[in-house]
Amino acid sequence: MKQSGISTYSGKRVWLIGASSGIGEACAKSLIGQGAKVALSSRRIERLNSIAQQADVNQTMVIPLDVTNHEQLSNAYQAIINTWDGIDILLFVSGVYVPLRADHFDYKIAEQTINANLLGPMRATAIVLPDMLSKHSGHIAIVGSVAGYSGLPKALAYGPSKAAIINFCETLYYDLLPTGVSVHMISPGFVATEATAQNDFEMPALISASQAATEILKGMQKGEFDIHFPKRFSGFLKFLRILPYPIYFWIVRRFVRI
Repeated sequence: MKQSGISTYSGKRVWLIGASSGIGEACAKSLIGQGAKVALSSRRIERLNSIAQQADVNQTMVIPLDVTNHEQLSNAYQAIINTWDGIDILLFVSGVYVPLRADHFDYKIAEQTINANLLGPMRATAIVLPDMLSKHSGHIAIVGSVAGYSGLPKALAYGPSKAAIINFCETLYYDLLPTGVSVHMISPGFVATEATAQNDFEMPALISASQAATEILKGMQKGEFDIHFPKRFSGFLKFLRILPYPIYFWIVRRFVRI
């Protein structure tokens, strides 16, 4: 059994959470260019309005929200229902990243990271899933990170939040495959965004946000569950996962000099 892809984005109703910058903004612009109807959500309404101005009349909705607030997410979805009578795709791109190591571990930062990066997509999924299940169709796409594959430096909170997203998506895929609802687990490597600009180390295989958006949207069209890129980097990290821990840690210490 294989899950459904997307023949065209033209006319599709997409709720894009995390649309104001980086990968989300690039996805929004691409989807708008391909004729999709896009509900743009994030905390920064000015950035959302700027993106919406590039679309045709009635092609977008601007719905600011905080992904840690369940009521705001629920109200946003209801607004989309009232206007478009539903969605075809939930694309959850929103996330936070604060470099964190054990010698400066801050529990509050960890709590905020888990709340946004893990519970945020769970909240959104719980809201849209009943309607998708009733219609036996729809796509749930969640952006995680290759940082969730295994432990990496400066990712003491971010890494675990993305590791949990991998597990969440895997279980979601297993549960939903017989229902007609498709799941897409998206694991980017290093992408040039406001978040990665905080890094003070060389980022291997760095790609642009527009390149990431292209990979994501093409992968969803093909019906892929595991969308990871750039392959030369994400494939290498997948290989590291199967190595014994002594070898894994030796490689990380040798090649990740931070």
